[in-house]
Amino acid sequence: MGYMSEYIDKGLSAKDLEKELLSLIGKYNKLRKVYLLVYASAINKNIPDRVINQEDYYLIADILRDKVPLDKLDVYLESPGGSGEAAEEIVNYFRGNCKNVSFVISGEAKSAATIMVLSGDDILMTKTGSLGPIDAQTKIGRTVISAYDYVEWILEKRKEAGQKGRLNPFDATMVAQISPGELMGVFHSLKFAEDLVVKWLQKYKFKNWNKTETHNIPVTSQMKQKRAQGICREFINHAKWRSHGRSIKIQDLESIKLKIEKIDGDQKLKDLVYRIQTVCRMLFSITSTFKIIATEDDKLFKQALKASTPIQMAKPAAKSGRSLEIAKLTIECPKCKEKYNIYAKFKSSKKIDDECKKEGCLPFPKDNKVKCKCGFEIDLGGVRNDLEVKVGAKVL
Repeated sequence: MGYMSEYIDKGLSAKDLEKELLSLIGKYNKLRKVYLLVYASAINKNIPDRVINQEDYYLIADILRDKVPLDKLDVYLESPGGSGEAAEEIVNYFRGNCKNVSFVISGEAKSAATIMVLSGDDILMTKTGSLGPIDAQTKIGRTVISAYDYVEWILEKRKEAGQKGRLNPFDATMVAQISPGELMGVFHSLKFAEDLVVKWLQKYKFKNWNKTETHNIPVTSQMKQKRAQGICREFINHAKWRSHGRSIKIQDLESIKLKIEKIDGDQKLKDLVYRIQTVCRMLFSITSTFKIIATEDDKLFKQALKASTPIQMAKPAAKSGRSLEIAKLTIECPKCKEKYNIYAKFKSSKKIDDECKKEGCLPFPKDNKVKCKCGFEIDLGGVRNDLEVKVGAKVL
């Protein structure tokens, strides 16, 4: 039986799955004698904030605040990529507060996430794990394209212009659409990723590489730099991978001389990592969660449901002098579009409960979770916060 089938058969709720995730992280810590941070995004949810961004840096720093400094930090990372600058900030935080940092990959860690992985002392991967090309994606006009492809095209056109003394009208029109400043920006964005990877590989991945495995020759700093540059060239070579979303597997990484620790050879570790991956996928599937940042001691789930859900405030009579007692809202399941009428009360009152129930309204859930008929769990944590700030009172 697969891991997902096992969890489905148990009929676990989202709350149960959250507890299971923290339990698995604790077991992982005991097995590896490390402190594990799970940093995972819902790859298939089309939500802009699912990518690596500057806010993630602050959230990670906050969740690890009471735990650093650490001797050993493992990071379970699953992300489609995002901001290279944010990835640099996060890595610098890890490296400034932890002696050893390893990355655990069982799903996709693409683009900026790959850049982060290449800063690790060790890279642990399952057979299902994959990295991706790190050629920067840059906006030219209305289109986001590969910086590597654009630089290659520009260099080709320069060569052509030098040989023929001119460009054909179509190419000349295309070149005229980008300013010198924008062109330099493309070159710099490509060089940014390259500089980070070369620096980090030498400093961390190769720090204990003292002798060559084949001939037992002492490894010099020049040899480390050359190996790092060679590996980096492979990752930015869009002509080789053909697609920015291409999955680069263990065998591909070993072919470019990047050492990978294979998780599948360790049954206990394999079981824990695949379970962590499965629980994260299930939480992304049955709830509005699109990003998970969690440790054994703490968790932060980012939800897709906006706190700006339309809210009807039931105003008190003008002469009563009473403060606001109730607010009503309608929420829609993101999965099946089923609608639910919810009421939030700010005063303990059986009369309010009875009247709202007659209208077919449900009380605001104590745990902020509404479980839809389709099985999707809608999180109203953001809505509760928004209400309490606006009203200046707690939702009861």
